[in-house]
Amino acid sequence: MMEVVKDVKIEKYGEYKYSGEEWIDNIPVGWDIVKLKWVFQEKKKSTNVDLPCGSISFGKVVYKDDEKIPESTKKSYQVLSEGDYLLNPLNLNYDLKSLRIALSDKNVVVSSGYIILKPIVDIDRNYYKWLLHIYDVAFMKTLGSGVRQTISFAHIKDSLLVWPPLKEQTAIAEFLDRKTALIDQAIGIKEKQIELLKERRQIVIHRAVTSGLDPKVKMKDSGVEWIGEVPEHWEIKRGKYLFDEIDERSENGVEELLSVSHMTGVTPRSEKTVSMFLAEDYSGSKLCKEGDLIYNIMWAWMGALGVSDRTGIVSPSYSIYRQKNPNTFNSWYLEQLLRNKDYVAHYNRVSTGLHSSRLRFYSRMFFDMEIGFPSREEQDKIIKYLKSISIKIQKSISLKEREIERLKEYKSTLINSAVTGKIKVG
Repeated sequence: MMEVVKDVKIEKYGEYKYSGEEWIDNIPVGWDIVKLKWVFQEKKKSTNVDLPCGSISFGKVVYKDDEKIPESTKKSYQVLSEGDYLLNPLNLNYDLKSLRIALSDKNVVVSSGYIILKPIVDIDRNYYKWLLHIYDVAFMKTLGSGVRQTISFAHIKDSLLVWPPLKEQTAIAEFLDRKTALIDQAIGIKEKQIELLKERRQIVIHRAVTSGLDPKVKMKDSGVEWIGEVPEHWEIKRGKYLFDEIDERSENGVEELLSVSHMTGVTPRSEKTVSMFLAEDYSGSKLCKEGDLIYNIMWAWMGALGVSDRTGIVSPSYSIYRQKNPNTFNSWYLEQLLRNKDYVAHYNRVSTGLHSSRLRFYSRMFFDMEIGFPSREEQDKIIKYLKSISIKIQKSISLKEREIERLKEYKSTLINSAVTGKIKVG
């Protein structure tokens, strides 16, 4: 981060005055405060079906897939020209993270639900791109009305904005364009480092659960093409010899509700942020116990499975399996083995359905599947090693994530300080 900020000279203006607006606070003497309607007007709607479709995504105007938009819908879209500002006024209370105002760098048509702002005075458009970014985050999200908290131009037209001299607008915009690009580059490098750490962790886990910890161990052909070679002393058995399918049902549905995904395995539904499709009555749901292996039949092809660490209830459409001999598998080892890329690729190959969103991995497929594994004692050693490695890698990932958060905080502070005159950049 020091490389990003080392040449930023923190200077202040000689004298300040209060802006009259809390989110702006003090501004330099010589700057003005103006109402938004004195700088921008709402652009009159016009159509042009020959232009590509666009939308706003995290403060940028992006292209949309025209093929997915019916012609009748596109005819209702309004023209957004390069140099216009696009504002998403819908559902402010549903999304508090996305940036909702963007300076367009392309000519597109967008939904008529958007507000398009067009400058009516001479401004540096890049400066107001940065100012409106802070306005969006610090003020605009507090506006609006109704259950869906939607705003119109009437809600924002009397908002107060900073009005520096045009020369200073340009200097600030050039400064922020340059400095934020460096910050974004630093963030990108750290995000890449995190991905590499995660890839390394997966490689280590894959190698350990499929080949053990001894690189010199004698190998044998498993007899299963997609498994390949395994250590000579490992067993190869079909699922039907290792597991029983369980179909116990909850009588009243009061047990903890669990879900199964390819990202988190078996997770309490209470830890999920998604609340849609929740039922009022869960009686008749499948009952699972600690140590049970659960497959999400519909998404097994993506690796949606896991071993439960608690008693709970799951969807009747899930498959639950219990070890015939509870000492055969270490639960953590079993989950890592069955979620590794070779097994997930197998689920994908054998699942049946017309297309990917309809593929199903049924019990007969699991029972026919060969599983290669070592003794329980070796599994425990593998897991002890993997947990130790995972802790070290996670510490490195957490460090990078904290560095990214600090860079983002610094970026936000830098933008706010520059556009409102808290620092002098030129």
